[in-house]
Amino acid sequence: MHTGGKSPLDSGFSTSCVKIYLCSNPEDSVVERRALRDSVFPRFREHCRHSLGLDVRVIDPFESSDPSRWPDEDTRHQMIHECRGSSAGPFLLALVGHQYGTARVPAQVEVSELQLLLQQCQEAGVSTQELEKVYQRDENTIPTTYCLRAPHRRSYSLERNKVKEESKTKTKEEELRKLFQAAVSLCVQSGSMTPERAKIFYRSALDADLRYALESCPESDIGRRCLVYVHKIINAKAERQKGPVKIQLQSKLEDATLSSSPTDEKLLSELCECFLPHLVTSRQLLVYTITTECDRRHGYTSARRRGYADSLCQQVYCDLVQMTDGLNVSQSAEPSPLCDVLSREQAEQEQLCDILSQFYDVIQPEEEKVRAYVKQRYHQFPLVVTGGPCTGKTVLLAHCTQQMKHWLADSDPVVISFFCNLSINASPKHLLSSLCYQISCRYLTDSSSKQNASHCSDLDDPGSTTDPREVTSSCSQTSVLDSQHEGGTKEHVSDCKQSWSTAQHPDQRQLDFGNIKPDACLSELKEHLSSLISHLPSTEKPLVLILDGLDQLKNNTGLQIIECLPRPLPPAVKLIVIASSNREHFLQAIKLHYASQSVSEDMCTGRLCIQLGLVDRKQSVQMLASLLKGSRRRVTSGQQALVNQALARCCLPLYARLLHAHTSLWRSDSDVTESSLPDGVHSSISALLDHLEQKHFSSIVARTVSYLTVSRSGLTEAELADLLSIKEDLPHKGSSFKMTVPQVDVERLLLDLKSFLIQRKVAGSPVLFWVSRHFKLVVAKRYLDAPDVRRRLHSEMADYFSGQTSGVNKDAALKTHTDTRQPSQPFVFTSIKGGGRVNVRKIVELPYHLQQSGRWKEFECVLLLSFGFHQAMVRAGLLGDLLAMLETEEESSQVKFVRERLLLASTLKSSACFLQSSPLQLPSVMETNLLPYLEVFPALEGYVREIKEGRGSGLEIVLCPSPPCVPHIQYLKYDDINKGVCVREIAGTKCGVVAEITDEGSAWIWKGCGYDVAKLSLRCEQTELKFAGVKSSGPFLLLSTSCSKLFVWDVEGPEKFLEVKDPFKNTCESSETPSNIEGFVAHQKTLSVWWKDESFVSVFDISSETLTHFQCQSPVTCSVFSSDGFFMYCGQEEGTVSVFDMKSSSLLSTCSNSNHSAVTLIILHEDKREMACVDRTGSVALWDVAANTQPPRLVKESFTQGYSTNILSTDYCSEINTLLMCQAHQASLWDTCNWELWDQFLAPQGRAFTQAVLSQDGHLFLALLDTCTFILVWRVSSGECVLSLETNKQPHTLLKMASDVICVSHDGCLTVWDSEMIDAAGSAQKMGGGVKEVVVEQTGVWFYTRDGSEKVWKWSLDTGLPHVNFLHTGPVEKLQLSPNGIHLVSLSAGDIYVWRTETGENILRIGGSRARDILITPNNNFGVSISERGLSRVFKIAQGNIVCSIHPYLSDAQVSPESTYLLGCCHGDLLAASLWSGSISKRFSCVESSEEVVAFQTLSQHPEFVVVMAASGTVYTWKVAEETVCWHFQLPHMFHCQPEDFQMSSNGSYALLSIDSGAINLLNLSRVTLCSFKVEGPVIKACLDKTGHYVAYITTPSGLEDSCDCYLHARPILRVTRLSDGERLGAVHLSKNPLALVICEQHCVFVGFGDGSVGVYYISDVTVDEDEPIRCWEDPSGQLKQCPFDRTPFSWFPQDTPNVTWA
Repeated sequence: MHTGGKSPLDSGFSTSCVKIYLCSNPEDSVVERRALRDSVFPRFREHCRHSLGLDVRVIDPFESSDPSRWPDEDTRHQMIHECRGSSAGPFLLALVGHQYGTARVPAQVEVSELQLLLQQCQEAGVSTQELEKVYQRDENTIPTTYCLRAPHRRSYSLERNKVKEESKTKTKEEELRKLFQAAVSLCVQSGSMTPERAKIFYRSALDADLRYALESCPESDIGRRCLVYVHKIINAKAERQKGPVKIQLQSKLEDATLSSSPTDEKLLSELCECFLPHLVTSRQLLVYTITTECDRRHGYTSARRRGYADSLCQQVYCDLVQMTDGLNVSQSAEPSPLCDVLSREQAEQEQLCDILSQFYDVIQPEEEKVRAYVKQRYHQFPLVVTGGPCTGKTVLLAHCTQQMKHWLADSDPVVISFFCNLSINASPKHLLSSLCYQISCRYLTDSSSKQNASHCSDLDDPGSTTDPREVTSSCSQTSVLDSQHEGGTKEHVSDCKQSWSTAQHPDQRQLDFGNIKPDACLSELKEHLSSLISHLPSTEKPLVLILDGLDQLKNNTGLQIIECLPRPLPPAVKLIVIASSNREHFLQAIKLHYASQSVSEDMCTGRLCIQLGLVDRKQSVQMLASLLKGSRRRVTSGQQALVNQALARCCLPLYARLLHAHTSLWRSDSDVTESSLPDGVHSSISALLDHLEQKHFSSIVARTVSYLTVSRSGLTEAELADLLSIKEDLPHKGSSFKMTVPQVDVERLLLDLKSFLIQRKVAGSPVLFWVSRHFKLVVAKRYLDAPDVRRRLHSEMADYFSGQTSGVNKDAALKTHTDTRQPSQPFVFTSIKGGGRVNVRKIVELPYHLQQSGRWKEFECVLLLSFGFHQAMVRAGLLGDLLAMLETEEESSQVKFVRERLLLASTLKSSACFLQSSPLQLPSVMETNLLPYLEVFPALEGYVREIKEGRGSGLEIVLCPSPPCVPHIQYLKYDDINKGVCVREIAGTKCGVVAEITDEGSAWIWKGCGYDVAKLSLRCEQTELKFAGVKSSGPFLLLSTSCSKLFVWDVEGPEKFLEVKDPFKNTCESSETPSNIEGFVAHQKTLSVWWKDESFVSVFDISSETLTHFQCQSPVTCSVFSSDGFFMYCGQEEGTVSVFDMKSSSLLSTCSNSNHSAVTLIILHEDKREMACVDRTGSVALWDVAANTQPPRLVKESFTQGYSTNILSTDYCSEINTLLMCQAHQASLWDTCNWELWDQFLAPQGRAFTQAVLSQDGHLFLALLDTCTFILVWRVSSGECVLSLETNKQPHTLLKMASDVICVSHDGCLTVWDSEMIDAAGSAQKMGGGVKEVVVEQTGVWFYTRDGSEKVWKWSLDTGLPHVNFLHTGPVEKLQLSPNGIHLVSLSAGDIYVWRTETGENILRIGGSRARDILITPNNNFGVSISERGLSRVFKIAQGNIVCSIHPYLSDAQVSPESTYLLGCCHGDLLAASLWSGSISKRFSCVESSEEVVAFQTLSQHPEFVVVMAASGTVYTWKVAEETVCWHFQLPHMFHCQPEDFQMSSNGSYALLSIDSGAINLLNLSRVTLCSFKVEGPVIKACLDKTGHYVAYITTPSGLEDSCDCYLHARPILRVTRLSDGERLGAVHLSKNPLALVICEQHCVFVGFGDGSVGVYYISDVTVDEDEPIRCWEDPSGQLKQCPFDRTPFSWFPQDTPNVTWA
């Protein structure tokens, strides 16, 4: 039972705030305290927030300049107690100056002591009238005391009388103090009071507070958490201020005072010379003492005081930082995966249960009923605990949770109490995810959780949680960080004997915590929760699940949770649901969910339903007496009678607790009546607020309780103090002035509210929260009744959490004694130590307050389109919450970027699995996926720019490769649809509304991007209609029902369904009326409907609601209106077209095609007076319809050639005069202007088309294939398949809307793509085959690629587009670029081509070379053709003339840097052939004849030397000109050189030796050391930077991701490592298979991909200075105006025949 008025705030718990009490003499420390507030505390706070994740509060009790607002001694000691108990670091900062301070008259004196004082004064002949007047006996205190009478409240509005009033009050207080101390001195003289006891009455506030703080402090805390600064001053007063001391005693009272009372100097000396030094020696108290000797003539001047204040500020800041940095605070900056967030919430829910159980003050009889339910084994239905408001339902079950282990001692129960309405996120998905996690965690990982309890209940670090993965490394010198530290963050790799390695981690997903994914849908979570509850509990380990607050949730969330619980409950499961008795709908839903005769009877009889009522009045009286006793109070017998009467009227536990707050204010002589106690809880709360307003000012109270009420999850003490320090612009009711609130006033108010506030952890931070929701109701009615007031408060809180300073008058703030500067609010706190800590409080509160204040534009632009916000959410493990915000439907007109948000959400969803394990990779993931679509969504340019600006060292995308597929912007899955249900029919309107009809007769509507699907329900005579089909035309949807009713809906108008009634049809004929609608077409308000196998058309006029039938010759297959609506054309089964006059309802004419095949499409060209009819086989008949009264005249008829099948679909685009006809074996494109067949596209071999549609501009067409789960996209101009659109399931239908392409699967799921994104991806430039080689110009501006075809492309890095392509007569085998970039030399089909890069001219085509390779000399003048079976020739590039021939074949040939020799290997030796004569002039042979040269490299920066690697691992340098050889060293046996991998930097500092076993082996020639980089997964490509700074390599996924099949976990990774220290700079996941890898001198990494595209990535390294950094690609204005599909590179053609032939 909760006893003695103890509050849950008193319970021990960790905190995230450094709370310091500033102890000082208020009269002697004004300058120093102001200096600390202005310069030290804000700076120290920022340090703690960024480095430690801790906030800082400093309580200065004397902050106000008005002494009447200073707290009394008892209140100050409570504050010291709070600081000591709740501060995460130092709690005391004391400033001891040269003045002792004045003692104040005690607020309370025990009866015996005051009577003693009065007696001694009377015996001495001293009047006691003043003492008797100010003290009043109070029998309600324990023990009985005399208390100072409460002074009248000061009026702060009467400024004129303020000075006079203060002067009078100060004089009276001084006289009273002298009188009281004189009386104490008389007692000491008479021996009736000891000197030690008397000292208590002489002590100043400084002395009393300091002794209270230190004497009661644990020994271990004094040295670590207290700071004392003593300032001694010699000659403080100037000589001219000293006068003759006048000592003249006028009475016995003064004689007694002087003879026995200690002086201030003596008390100060005792404090500084005895008390503090003793603590320094005995308890290691940290005390700084400084002595200032002043000039006797001037004394302690203002300048000296300012100098001391400055030095004090420096010392205090250093000491505080040193003291806090030594705290045991988690320094981990690791991101939090989803399981860490859920485990944190589990611990927070358990803590909340412990807190609430402490309020169980009255034993309720219903506790025994709960115990009986959980002990019974045969009940398989839930226990429902109901009751009225404030009956203690939640507290009772929290108490029962603590007793479950005792009640079920014969088993090991898993008890889970979940307070749903107190969860920070009360969405169905989050609640289900949390329940699934808690159940699975408690069962599946019970043994491991005991070993890792600190991980499962980590509540100390709000911004980061412990990573459960163990980090292992073979090196023990330094720690190794995992791959999450790539991309913009530095990763320090262990360096042990020059062996660098990266830790390998066990798979984080090896523990199946219910396999909870951030993007899991509601139906999956429901099934999983039901499965967990059904399978995990057992008799030995039963499950007791207690759900509270479900009835308080919005949008029927509680009912959704109940519906996913199994019925009946498994035998080992006990479910207890708490609900208010007035929530009848919720209670009825529980009853219906567990509907059976037995449970209905049990609930009716109360056996499974407990009704809580009022508690026994006697227990309430006992509870109140216990609370009063705990606060050392009581009431008189007369007052007790009034209390009994009040408790008889309302006997609720919360009311009794509120009565304690009221009665504790009574004195024994208080004039109380029956009306003094309010009736009911709400009245009592209101009365409490009245009292607080009188005590603390109405403005402070109103703002405090309002902020607490409107906050999303509660507020920390520091946040509340910050908000109150903002000057309010609009005063609350009853506020007479505006003010900022000092910290001490906030603390005093919180002390008074302590019994009604819970301090609990939310998202890792301790926040203040109302103990009952009824406080929120009263506060809302009292202060927040006006919507503009609530919005203004939300707006202020949004400004605060966003870091804005609007609303803060900085000039005024500087004039006050309160620091009103707000703390910084970044999304991620950073410190000089590196890493980062997420500002969880900001990302939790800011979105809520922006929405509630109606600031939708900021919500969308500042948060939803902000990379910083996304990064913080992902790193905090709140990816699911971020997705929910991005996909939320908002009706506000300020919401403009719906598609951008959906694209961001889709990208995050597709990468959810990867980001959950590697959240620090978010910048790379988002940049890679968004860059191709910035032209489509320019609003996301700021998002990408934010990524680039926030990147330090890492890989920056300069040129993004073409995307392999287009991400969908929305995927809609019906959570409520039954499994096995298939789509019967789909239709979409031109404005984007889609309707689906399932085979079970339900209809689902999707209104467009940003909306979810909604089920359509229509009733007729109280019966819900079943739908049979749906058709669309223009803005209309036509729905048919199974009972043959038709309904039409204009989607551009109101949601009103108009029934299409046939006046000639009676009820009996209803069942005979055809219901299978073949189609309909609309023109304005006229609809034409036709049915399958029926030869009539029904025309419905919406305006008049009339229906007319038109009879045709054969079954109608299609229909169309003329543009003016005067004529209707009906195509029929036998190939006939009938023309009707709509005004006269008469048949005008008919025509028929020659093959009498059914007409499927009619296209009218009224400007040409033509009608085109497409029949079922794809043949086209063109008719002249100039004379409507005459039969149409056949103009042209085109028949399909070859094998013909029926048309599956058609897509006509009138804007571009194009018709696409899809047949199973081909898709045909027709020019509808001249009705000529443009092109035909055959289906892939072994596949058949099922549907095809054109893209919006007609440059692409999309097609569905049978048994294919993706959509293929063809480029019309080239006939190439350029894209694929991935779907999760087998597609059913494609719908082309105004801005979207929608794929509907067989089970009704919708996948939506943006049409412009498809065009952007389809227009991306790429080669026809995979890029096999990339050659980069020295400037890095131009580069060339080959794909093995006859084309070589020249790309511009400035535009990111191919500039020209060089055509050849055969496949290009080799490519070389002259160093000056003037000539491009290529080898194709044995011919050598020399091109001028500037003009594109093929100046030479050399035949007969039989070359296998080609080289260009560094001086740009000569080329070398390397032939394996013939002569290798040196030729002039400009003319093609042969300079010389080289007879032996030199493998791996290289030209020396001086353009003198051709070096290459031949028969194990390294030969140097002269480029002038062709003769072998130099030879390098190893010392041992059996050893061969395996690799060599020339050095451009050391042209005279060649580095040679021998087969044995020996390293030589060969000076070619002098033929001198230098032996350097022998490689160890574990290192070897692979010739195909061997590379060297141009300065010879590094050499890449080999790639094997997941490692890259390098040789550091400058230090003569070997380095081995361990990498994750096999290396498929590696490239050494020629400047010797970096190595880039591409790896394939390792076994770490074998258990995951998500996209990013399976893709190759490009990584870059700095060679100087082994630090990994960054990584990028490649979306396609890489074929080529090159690093240019500008530190750009070029990657050629298998689909023909190229990616360029810039190595950003903050440690390397770059003179000319590479610019990121930006589209030039000229290119932006050009159609993307017209950006094809210009082609340069070769010489028709060789113009130079070598014999």
